[in-house]
Amino acid sequence: MEGRATALGAGTVLNALATGTGAAFGIDVETRATVDLVPAADGVTGEIAEDPDADTELIERCVSLATDRWGDGEGGTVRTDSDVPLAAGLKSSSAAANATVLATCDALGLAVGDDPDDPAVDVTRLAACRLGVRAAREAGVTVTGAFDDATASMLGGVTVTDNDADELRAREAVDWDVLVWTPPERAYSADADVARCEAVAPMADLVADLALDGRYGEAMTVNGLAFSAALGFDADPAVEAMPHATAVSLSGTGPSVVAVAAPDDPEADLDAVADAWRERPGTLRRTTTRNDGAAVTREPTQ
Repeated sequence: MEGRATALGAGTVLNALATGTGAAFGIDVETRATVDLVPAADGVTGEIAEDPDADTELIERCVSLATDRWGDGEGGTVRTDSDVPLAAGLKSSSAAANATVLATCDALGLAVGDDPDDPAVDVTRLAACRLGVRAAREAGVTVTGAFDDATASMLGGVTVTDNDADELRAREAVDWDVLVWTPPERAYSADADVARCEAVAPMADLVADLALDGRYGEAMTVNGLAFSAALGFDADPAVEAMPHATAVSLSGTGPSVVAVAAPDDPEADLDAVADAWRERPGTLRRTTTRNDGAAVTREPTQ
């Protein structure tokens, strides 16, 4: 009983730590999961290919919750490998959870889709997403549950969510070029200073209004300045990018900074942003947004 799936990394439009409302967008960076289920097996064993010493509780919990809900409590193994760097603000946990839940559904022989009224669909992607969010909360890898990050990873496009209610408020396709700068340090979402984030709640409310009005670029840039200050990150990379990007923001709780260029923005020039950021230690990644989201795949993982 083997299943495979992929899910997307994502960037931030609005950090949900201040008010519980969040927004994020899927990017073309993937996490892959392979799940092997064994009936009556005693528990689940996980492996993270790029970091054998990393905590595997999240992916193991995803398999257990999925088999308890949709199977017969099968155990087995789960392995993830990823292009999404860990603890970099690019939603590695959400991508791992989504890929693992979908791979478990595949191993159980369940059809995954989006229409809950379609008799051919056994599990909707939103239901799978919510189960992964539950696993993330139980594993303690997130403060808010990160439903915004999880929906962007699972569905693609920009999503706006109520993370307290795990409710999808809006979703829209976007086609942006994306540049990501990731400094060498790492930041774990569960360690974020929630009180300092709550202090910028009025700015977060403004960002939410902009996002719900479809003004994602403005929302993203305001978010980046507010949460860089709240979380103690240098805003200089964002300021350097502003003349040349449609939008730029600290992603998640950092440390990555993400700049985007919309095709209808004549002033956007991510090459110029890259020239500025290349002087900083860390790595640069060029990619694009994705609107398709996570999926079961029969292709072998790398």
